[in-house]
Amino acid sequence: MRHVKLLALAFALILVAPPGGALENSSIVISPVLSTSVTSSGQKIVLPQKDAHISVSVYDIAAGAVLPEHKHPFPRYGYVLSGTLQVINSENGKVDAYKTGDFIVESIDQWHQGANIGTEPVKLLVIDMTEGEDKNTVLK
Repeated sequence: MRHVKLLALAFALILVAPPGGALENSSIVISPVLSTSVTSSGQKIVLPQKDAHISVSVYDIAAGAVLPEHKHPFPRYGYVLSGTLQVINSENGKVDAYKTGDFIVESIDQWHQGANIGTEPVKLLVIDMTEGEDKNTVLK
């Protein structure tokens, strides 16, 4: 649980850190992971317009596991803590592989499917931004 809290704090610092690393000094080093205004499929990121709600989860995906085809009506972000996750966008055919240390800005309202293509479990920190406490996964 402490690991999740530290990662959530790190994510918060990424959101508020000024450009150029002005927070850096000899005891703090900021290493950019991702800077983007679009999702993995090129969509402009649009945040929930009312009652914004953030939830953070850790997913453990066994080696060889395949997630059911699904989509997200609201923004979802993921950080790969370990393993290799392949994501196939069913709508445009794009295939991406994300490995340890990669940050994912998932597509919004597009059907896709993930699979652990490695030999070790995937551990994925997932951050959802929804309206109220709406669910952010719709299964096909």
